[in-house]
Amino acid sequence: MSLCRQQIAEGVYFNTVRDSRFKTMKLSVNLFVPLSEQTASANALLAGVLSRSCQAYPDFTALSRKLSALYGADLTVSCNKLGETQVISVSASGLDDRYALDNESIARELSGLLCGVIFAPNLVGDAFVTEEVEQERRQLLDLIDSEYNDKRVYAIARMIELMCTGEVFGIRRYGTAEAIQTVTPASLYEAWKNLLRNSVAEIMYIGDSAPDQAISVFTEAFRAVDRRPCALHSEIVREAGEVKRFTETVDVSQAKLVMGFRAGTALPEKGITAAALMCAILGGTATSKLFCNVREKQSLCYYCAARYDKYKGIVIIDSGVEGENIEKLERGILKEIEDMKNGEISEFEINSTKMAIINSYQSSNDTVSGIESWYASQLMQDGFKSIEEACEVINAVTKEEIVAAANRLRLDTIYVLKNQEGEQ
Repeated sequence: MSLCRQQIAEGVYFNTVRDSRFKTMKLSVNLFVPLSEQTASANALLAGVLSRSCQAYPDFTALSRKLSALYGADLTVSCNKLGETQVISVSASGLDDRYALDNESIARELSGLLCGVIFAPNLVGDAFVTEEVEQERRQLLDLIDSEYNDKRVYAIARMIELMCTGEVFGIRRYGTAEAIQTVTPASLYEAWKNLLRNSVAEIMYIGDSAPDQAISVFTEAFRAVDRRPCALHSEIVREAGEVKRFTETVDVSQAKLVMGFRAGTALPEKGITAAALMCAILGGTATSKLFCNVREKQSLCYYCAARYDKYKGIVIIDSGVEGENIEKLERGILKEIEDMKNGEISEFEINSTKMAIINSYQSSNDTVSGIESWYASQLMQDGFKSIEEACEVINAVTKEEIVAAANRLRLDTIYVLKNQEGEQ
């Protein structure tokens, strides 16, 4: 199973993966634009508004009825951040063409529906429908509130914001609540036009039927737009100066310690695989050093996990901890990293982590959405790897490469979220 890629318009690429194991197919349109304080909030709000209606189906009920008529198809939108790039994704899942009645092409129908949502939204003159904008604004603000209420999510986002002050990466994927409040139906219309003109578009098609009909629909739609695709880039900061420390006090039942490191390597460099494996050995699996030593043996925290952002080249370690154990936990984490830098990594740790990563790779091959996510995660890389090829790359990483990746780590920022002194 391999990916076939072709350019169908200026800055527009159609990616096909044929797989006969499933009765369903999935189409997704991913629009990549540089992350910016000026556009992040409007783009995030736009994603939600586009999912509500279009000219052909001018309200949510009509759109839902059309999806039901296509054998219960599903339409979803999302707004994400990959490095210093914002991604607006519009996806549709439905029955594969070979199972449709009367030779109906569900791929063509869903392609037309996606193009209607993206290129022909429900407008009133040069503005979106006020009621729909207000409904999506409320939902987006509620989502931001929910992330604040989840103190683990909030602490990680706050650490990134503080660590990357002055860097584009410090901007959140939804922008800010204040900026979302200022978006108007007319300004959202301008944001929509800019997105169509300036984005790099990556279309993913996963299914068993030939993609020809879908390709023709998208080719016609994109070629009708005056396209000026923008350049995408993430600034990689490799060194850290003096460690920055921040403490916030709020009413929390469990303190949070989040530590940010510069990893010294990021896409498109070859060292990202060793860095990812190093991070997983440190705190990414049930056999990791942070889980086994810091959490289980020393009982210093409730949880402690490490994650590597290959797009930006940073490692984040986040943990939940009792207030009196914060300093002990910090020392314990740094000791595990120092041990890795000194080569104290067992063959069991390396092999069990490789097996865990490979198992997660292979499990993504079990669903249409999993396959789509697998290849979509590589859209900003130089070329695509199949699951089998990625497994071979993981298995080829040596202990020396893992130790070298650990030695590139530079502690940048320490963030603590806790109760006021004396509070329980």
